[in-house]
Amino acid sequence: MAELNQDSGKGGKGGKVRAKKNGGKVDLTAMVDLAFLLITFFMLTTSLNKPQAMDVAMPDKDKTELKEPVLTADNRSVTVLLGSDNKVSWYYGQINAPIEGPTVTGFGADGIRKALIEKKAYVPRVAGGKDVIVIIRPSAMSTQKDLVDILDEMKIVDIKRYMIAQISPEEIDVLKRDNIYND
Repeated sequence: MAELNQDSGKGGKGGKVRAKKNGGKVDLTAMVDLAFLLITFFMLTTSLNKPQAMDVAMPDKDKTELKEPVLTADNRSVTVLLGSDNKVSWYYGQINAPIEGPTVTGFGADGIRKALIEKKAYVPRVAGGKDVIVIIRPSAMSTQKDLVDILDEMKIVDIKRYMIAQISPEEIDVLKRDNIYND
């Protein structure tokens, strides 16, 4: 039982001996119970922040190797090359004969997002109603933050078809030519 004792006697003044008066006792048991009830209530009613994660479709874990490369239509594919210094280079079509690009830009509303929005609207008109396919190719000089940023751009622009693939030597040459691949 928790209690609060008060000392109401005065000691050592005037040389007179007085009898000590017992102070009042306050029982704090109910206060402790109330505190624990409040703590329990707030713990149960508080919602904690849930980590925000993006669903990414991953390939199967079987050991079969892909014998043939995945082919995408030239008029449907936009390739985004992740370079160094938060810069990206993108092109529309294939690397050997691009329909448009390569163009160096950054992240954000005036950067790659603007290009992706334009291509998302343009590709269904030239590809017979089929949507755009974005191929993301991170280089050895790009950071994990760059990859997360481009995945965020895919979510913002609402592009449903995208994939992460290895970068080719021709594409590394494009990054070096554009000075966004610093060894």
